[in-house]
Amino acid sequence: MVSPKKRWEKASDIVRDAGGRVVGRTKLQKIAYLLELCGLGEGFKFEYRHYGPYSEDLTEAIQLADAFGLVKEDQRRADWGGMYSVYSLATPSIQATGPRAEFAKAAAEIGAIELELAATAAYLKTVEHYPDPWEETKRRKPEKATDARLKSAKEAYDQLQKISVRRALPRL
Repeated sequence: MVSPKKRWEKASDIVRDAGGRVVGRTKLQKIAYLLELCGLGEGFKFEYRHYGPYSEDLTEAIQLADAFGLVKEDQRRADWGGMYSVYSLATPSIQATGPRAEFAKAAAEIGAIELELAATAAYLKTVEHYPDPWEETKRRKPEKATDARLKSAKEAYDQLQKISVRRALPRL
């Protein structure tokens, strides 16, 4: 009998599928959420927090993945003085392929704020059932949701929708 993957292995798989490197905790959370939304996730549960969809279980799992040596978390200081994390695979791995990897890599290439806005809008549409999730995202995140960033977030989300996955991302 094959034992199911442990949650820290699932967390490291997200990093692997995103190309072996994810810059930022928020970006890791949003990639994982969007993977769940399109039926390619690892079963992490999400709730709404200040930065949009968030999974406490994923946070714990990625810390365990670091502790068990599956990923390396490198904490760095941002130009504005705060800290951010860069997650990378601890050992080289075979390059992931297939729809999940294509989707995760594409999501990882989106700017952090734009990915946060897109994932937030998707959450607001699918979980909280807002008829205009972009407008609600703008209301909740006025400092980030400038017209230019919202336009970029919508374009990025549209590109993710074009990737052939198990379950199409919802129309926003």
